[in-house]
Amino acid sequence: MTKVAIYCRLSEEDKNKQNSSEDSASIQNQKAMLLQYALEHNWELYNIYSDDDYTGSDRRRPEFNRLLQDAEARKFDIILCKTQSRFTRELELVEKYIHGLFPIWGIRFVSIVDNADTDNKGNKKSRQINGLVNEWYLEDMSDNIRSVLKNRRENGFHIGAFALYGYKKDPNCKGHLIIDEEAAAVVREVFRLFAQGYGKTAIARILNDRGIPNPTEYKRLQGLRYKQPKSKTGTLWKYFAISDMLTNEMYIGNMVQGKYGSVSYKTKQNKPRPKSEWYIVEGTHEAIIERELWDRVQVLLKQRSKPFAGGTIGLFARKALCLNCGYTMRSSKNRDKHYLLCSNRHVAKDACEGAFISVDKLEEIVLAEINSLAAEYLDKSELERNIKISVNLEEEKKRLLADLAIYEKKVAEFSKGIQALYMDKIKGVISEQDFAEMSKSFAAERGRLTEIINEKQKQLSEINETLNSDDIINNLIEKYSNFKQLNREIVEILIDRIYIGKRIPGTKDIPIEIHWNF
Repeated sequence: MTKVAIYCRLSEEDKNKQNSSEDSASIQNQKAMLLQYALEHNWELYNIYSDDDYTGSDRRRPEFNRLLQDAEARKFDIILCKTQSRFTRELELVEKYIHGLFPIWGIRFVSIVDNADTDNKGNKKSRQINGLVNEWYLEDMSDNIRSVLKNRRENGFHIGAFALYGYKKDPNCKGHLIIDEEAAAVVREVFRLFAQGYGKTAIARILNDRGIPNPTEYKRLQGLRYKQPKSKTGTLWKYFAISDMLTNEMYIGNMVQGKYGSVSYKTKQNKPRPKSEWYIVEGTHEAIIERELWDRVQVLLKQRSKPFAGGTIGLFARKALCLNCGYTMRSSKNRDKHYLLCSNRHVAKDACEGAFISVDKLEEIVLAEINSLAAEYLDKSELERNIKISVNLEEEKKRLLADLAIYEKKVAEFSKGIQALYMDKIKGVISEQDFAEMSKSFAAERGRLTEIINEKQKQLSEINETLNSDDIINNLIEKYSNFKQLNREIVEILIDRIYIGKRIPGTKDIPIEIHWNF
């Protein structure tokens, strides 16, 4: 008997499904019609191929491609569809398969409603006309959809399938985003750490140390829709995730869409679009990052300061310039101490006198100048009114305690790991060389985490000292008006640039000019 393969397709969202595994009523109707037709013509059913919720222009339809593979293998004699458009709406595929390859493979194509039949030589033109009409339909539909999407983007409606990490779709207002507080706290932490001088890789490592899942894994755990990454990055944060986050205007309340555009309505392939073609609408949703912090971070990103080995940005990176030639001073290290020097003196003879200063010495000078200005100009009564006291401190204390618990647990795990390696070496499971290499790696990571613990314990002690003080307000004013140590964030806020000259011969004095941001 003649073998027939039935192909069905539904392109609209199925509203009659009871569950995701059940075929739609429309698909069932197609199957019933086609089975009846095959029975009336005494054809033997080979298989039913069914694609639900796919458009006629989608060449990635799984059952459609399986049908073509089986057709090429000549597993059946006839392909039967309800209409030619169920098979494809593209004129190119009509010519390629229905009029090209199917006859070569010995496959007959039949569609019931529009009477397409490749055994009937007289209706080839009607099949081509059907293909052309379907092609026009696709193009018109694509133009209409593009027009609607363009209008919604221009009006600041979110039309993406996935909400950006830190936000979720508003269930009460289509196209509007609301803050996801749990994820937003991580976003704020990333911006805060970068403003304090941590590099992107260092921030990713901090988040991974604390066991915080990356955006994709977070959405999966929360049962939210997410885009499966092409590469298997697991649950870890990576450099590029931090980098993309720090430059995304969505976090200051601006809707940014249209970064990618489709190549053609015939393909799902997208390509990047220039920023001038993006759709950016300001103030469409609540901001996670305050504008002042955002601006500081963008300035830091433009400076592209290179982190030290520990992952933190140099305290005065790209802020210190040579007083003689204006060249940006570079960082060097000698016996665990950091120095700033003008490397322009090596470019040519007499190009520069060669400014040089230790970072510790420069920090001491800048601190003294800041405290001198504070004593002269700071309005302590105004500061007293503006300082947020116990709430912020208690939140910071809670966060520090949580971090300490995580880091201490990891240190204990590395210690146990070294002990286990030693026992494996004694038992002969691993070689002496393997033990040395692995234990060295474990010890180095344990040492790094121990340094983090010491720093966080120091911060915790300062908070406890403030909270336990009899006069919290005065204690806080003292802290904010008498700086004892600088960090990268303070330098960014207060200092525009610092010019450093060559040490005056016969003295220890180094000419320094500080240009403030106020």
